[in-house]
Amino acid sequence: MEKFLIWMDVNRASIILCALLLVVGLPLVQLLGFLIRRGLKNKVTDQAVMLLSKGIVYIGSLIIFLTVLNQAGVKLGTLLGAAGIAGVAIGFAAQTSLSNLISGIFLVWERPFQVGDALQSGSDMGIVFSIDLLSIQLRTYDNKLIRIPNESLIKNSFVNITRFPIRRMDIDIGVAYKEDVERVMNILKEVADQNPFCLDEPEPVIIFKGFGDSSLEILFAPWFAKADYVALRNSLLIEVKRRFDLEGIEIPFPHRTLYTGAVTDPFPIRLVNSDVAIGDSDAGV
Repeated sequence: MEKFLIWMDVNRASIILCALLLVVGLPLVQLLGFLIRRGLKNKVTDQAVMLLSKGIVYIGSLIIFLTVLNQAGVKLGTLLGAAGIAGVAIGFAAQTSLSNLISGIFLVWERPFQVGDALQSGSDMGIVFSIDLLSIQLRTYDNKLIRIPNESLIKNSFVNITRFPIRRMDIDIGVAYKEDVERVMNILKEVADQNPFCLDEPEPVIIFKGFGDSSLEILFAPWFAKADYVALRNSLLIEVKRRFDLEGIEIPFPHRTLYTGAVTDPFPIRLVNSDVAIGDSDAGV
């Protein structure tokens, strides 16, 4: 009842001022945030622009609401005291949010990634779409949105795929055991030299890894500018296949040998052409 009487005593000028602050002030704060984003674009990082504009909007909105409450006759000292007590109670109940907030501050300070970087965290991968104090948002390559709490990024490892201007593409290639390894490696070097998306410096990494179950294993790893990933991968794999076919180099499929033991009966086999069954006592596999 007492609060209702306080509201009734507010004069007409205060009511008009409160209405103007809410109707005009809040849109002006939003407009100021937009102008900051537009004015600082291409001058500082996207992350700094986003955090600065959001900070201006949040602080400006808080000032407007406090001013409106003050004009309405609400005692801010009592309100802030009650808010402090409530904040302590809410703080115990919202420890996760507080942890995310502190983690967000560390991420902003360290800047391990920025808006537009390709990020992988566990099984989640995508382009950094937004960086907030509580979480970051990733846009996946098939246009889905993933929200990752900041605390999980601080506690666990993540990979910034596009942090540096150049990358290396590791491609495992297997060839048949009958092939000359040095000849295959020279062909791969020629393929990399002729591809316009492969960098000459650093030179492509070509390593004979060892003997696989069905093939000789070779690591083919050229360097490229990070923007050329898709173009390089498509063109490179197509060119490797074309050159191997041209040079008569076999890319084998897995081979399996079946053995049923010395005392077991032979496998029954039926010839497709003659339709003659093999598997009698005098047949063997």
